[in-house]
Amino acid sequence: MLPDDIAKNIQNAVDRHFDDQIDVTAALVAFPSTRGNEATAQDFMAEAFAARGLSVDRWQLDVDDFKHLPGFSPVSIPYDNSYNVVGAWRPASPNGKSLILNGHIDVVPEGPLDMWDSPPYQPRREGDRLYGRGAGDMKAGLISCLFAYDALATAGYQPTGNVFIQSVIEEECTGNGALACLARGYRADAAIIPEPSGDSLTSAQTGTIWQQITVKGHPVHASRATEGFNAIKAAYVLIQALEVLEAKWNGEKEQHKYHCSHKHPINFNIGKIAGGDWPASVPAWGTFDLRAAIYPDDDIQARARELEDCIQAAAAQDRHMSNRPPEIDYQGFMAEGYALDDMENAAAPVSLLEACHELVHGEGLQRRVGTGTTDARFFGLYANTPGMVYGPRAVDIHGFNEWVDLESVRKSTQAIALFMANWCGLEKI
Repeated sequence: MLPDDIAKNIQNAVDRHFDDQIDVTAALVAFPSTRGNEATAQDFMAEAFAARGLSVDRWQLDVDDFKHLPGFSPVSIPYDNSYNVVGAWRPASPNGKSLILNGHIDVVPEGPLDMWDSPPYQPRREGDRLYGRGAGDMKAGLISCLFAYDALATAGYQPTGNVFIQSVIEEECTGNGALACLARGYRADAAIIPEPSGDSLTSAQTGTIWQQITVKGHPVHASRATEGFNAIKAAYVLIQALEVLEAKWNGEKEQHKYHCSHKHPINFNIGKIAGGDWPASVPAWGTFDLRAAIYPDDDIQARARELEDCIQAAAAQDRHMSNRPPEIDYQGFMAEGYALDDMENAAAPVSLLEACHELVHGEGLQRRVGTGTTDARFFGLYANTPGMVYGPRAVDIHGFNEWVDLESVRKSTQAIALFMANWCGLEKI
């Protein structure tokens, strides 16, 4: 570990510029960077990297560059105006370990605006809370990477190992942004992903499968509804069958070491539903989008087949659907689960992060198992790089009135700065 005086100087450097950090975070939150609309926010990040003297790599994603790689997920939205941005520090004579700091710029749709207490892209601070879509997930974490790097310079030092700060797209639906970074050749000895983990370290996370299921009905006039076949009602039959499968998978948790004590590790979510064309017509079609979680040690293809078998078995019990089976399409996540603690080379960076956290917080680093998916899996599963999910406390992510705890942001920034300094090594500027 660093000498106490240097460590203290780095922590103080974070504090000295924390008001600026909040302002920059709020400025980033103001960009409505939903999928397909990330370009202006990425311009902001590119300018922030350049202002710090980092070399800037900004490139448009091309699915042909990574569709052949493990971890690829099917794409539903074109990459016509979609960019990754990486700010790189490469010392003249590197002799320290290398580090990736990874965060995603994309946010999920905000939902009905009238259900927010204040506009989602007009960031609002109340005490130690910063409100806004993406404030917690995960623009505060992404900006903390910048200011962790700044803290070293403010204290009069620069890293002696390579540091790559990655601002990526599409974490919320495929993860292909992080995969594109791997395809471009970015590698390091460790990675930190400051997702809102509540000041804890994620030991393991579930994987995710997205499916879109389409049911075909038989339209007739509503006055003769019993003579037709209602595709929307039929969709409910399939959803009920999936609920039974969800319970079955949760009943298997004792077989999975990381999630065996979790109350409800596997969640199936019907996140979107549509169907029909006219109130007085029996609907000819109905679709719903399913998000299904899987355990870290699951075979993703086998689990996908279980989902398909469940849907088709339920359809086979229906006279109409047995003749016109539902169509199942894959759009978005085909993401394996990931367990940090399964990696043999994770012990050193994890131990160091624990020490840095304890120095900042005055208490040990707690572990958590995640029931969601993050980009950490790309580093751990496909690049032999321990991907550590460690970030601040946030509330109502993906919901209304999302907010991040600023005191938590301050402390996680200090811990990340200390990790960078110890892991990469320091030299005086």
